[in-house]
Amino acid sequence: MPTDEQLIQEIQKGSQAAMEVLVKRYYKQIYAYLYRKTSSAHTAYDLTQDVFIKLVQKLPSYKSKGSFSSWLFTIAINCSRDYYRSAAYRQAAASSEYEEHLDLKQEESVSYIFERNESRKLLKQAVKDLPDIQSEAILLKYYHDMKIKEIAAITSTNENTVKARLRQGLDKLRKMLGRDEHEQKHNQ
Repeated sequence: MPTDEQLIQEIQKGSQAAMEVLVKRYYKQIYAYLYRKTSSAHTAYDLTQDVFIKLVQKLPSYKSKGSFSSWLFTIAINCSRDYYRSAAYRQAAASSEYEEHLDLKQEESVSYIFERNESRKLLKQAVKDLPDIQSEAILLKYYHDMKIKEIAAITSTNENTVKARLRQGLDKLRKMLGRDEHEQKHNQ
């Protein structure tokens, strides 16, 4: 199996097949990151397409200083940041508030809700409610199994900053999810 660097060299020579291999290799990872970041399959799909379009545009300027995957995740993070600054996000957020209101009415009529599913929703929302720098670090570390060093390279910060963001983000998640109170009661 060719390495990312070999594929990039082939792509720069004009190989369409090498591009397909590279996209297939990273598509699911990038989509999963963006889905966790946006909580919308449609938006994640659109942003994933944007990431790979930017990959094609920026590939000629790629310098193999770090790993290719770190470079690609940097593009994905920047695309998600651009999305959250856009008018499309503000419009989608306004319509989702309306849908949540409708969902609440429907949930009241349902007598049984699966606890595990509800917990996942709470965790997903809590991660989404964190500041971007903390949610990015948590998603990359715990959902994409990246090392602190890789996250630092992707987010253009140092390792200590990444560690601090992870610790602060996890502390906030514990508070949001009510774990501190539960643990204190349990320990007494």
